[in-house]
Amino acid sequence: MNVIENAGRDTVGFLEYAGGVANLLGESASFIGRLRIRVKETLDQMYFLGVGSWSIVLLTALFTGMVFSLESALQAVRYGVGNFVGGAVAYAVVRELGPMLTAVVVAGRAGAAIAAEFGSMVVTEQIEALLSLGLSPIRMLVVPRLVALVVMLPVLTAIADLISCIGGMYIAQIYAHISYGSFIDSARSSLPIGDLPRSLIKSVVFAIIIASIGSYQGLSTRGGAAGVGKATTGAVVVSIILIFIFNFGLSAVLFQS
Repeated sequence: MNVIENAGRDTVGFLEYAGGVANLLGESASFIGRLRIRVKETLDQMYFLGVGSWSIVLLTALFTGMVFSLESALQAVRYGVGNFVGGAVAYAVVRELGPMLTAVVVAGRAGAAIAAEFGSMVVTEQIEALLSLGLSPIRMLVVPRLVALVVMLPVLTAIADLISCIGGMYIAQIYAHISYGSFIDSARSSLPIGDLPRSLIKSVVFAIIIASIGSYQGLSTRGGAAGVGKATTGAVVVSIILIFIFNFGLSAVLFQS
């Protein structure tokens, strides 16, 4: 009976969590649809969540492209297919590694920051103060961060794709003596022009996941300072898990052809 009770409790908890996130997204979409967006706060969050994350995104993307090229270039040259290295790097980075790794890095920084900030506001009763003034915490807090991430994460992803390919091109030339021209020609011929927009669609979905999970975890904080830490950790873990799950689903839908 304990197994059944635990399974039922976990199922109810999962449904309550999913329903809470869906409700938060629905209310946020309602405010966005009516253009009730705090522009200054949104711009501030674009700088904090987006521009503030560019350095770690750049480093992650650079070394990802470099290590992928290092592993593939030497083997490709050994088997006489060095002219395919550029296409392989661009193909893997633009379709999968760029949007997914950028989202994971931003989830670790921005998602944690959102959850910690909102959790602290709950513990110090600032959320209750907003409600007592007749202000919606979702409009005042969630919407600016959601819009900021939806705008900035695709930009970060595009930069990450470019930096990864540049890093891969450099390593291919240094270690396997593949010319820059050969690398670029291979990338152009192997990567369909429609893959970049599809990659950015992934980023938009990942941005919604990061902002909504971070916001919900923060606003659901209970238990003082320990609760803030738990909410922050949960936001990062849940966001990353959902990013991997949705990455698979989006790849199956967007790139199935």
